[in-house]
Amino acid sequence: MPLIEVSIAEGRTPDQLRELTAALHRAAEESVGALPENTTVIIREVPTTHWSKANQTIAERQQASPEPERA
Repeated sequence: MPLIEVSIAEGRTPDQLRELTAALHRAAEESVGALPENTTVIIREVPTTHWSKANQTIAERQQASPEPERA
């Protein structure tokens, strides 16, 4: 019974999140033979102000860069 948990920066569309969920379900089925009814996927969207790397939040990096960052 796979439980797949993903943390991702907020900002994706519902369709993008749905495709991610579907891809994770397919990966579990193909890689470990998990049955679809036994696979759970949880996606946690984290505000960009709450996610930092090298002491800089995603929001801060996005403000500093002219190119939009995909986090």
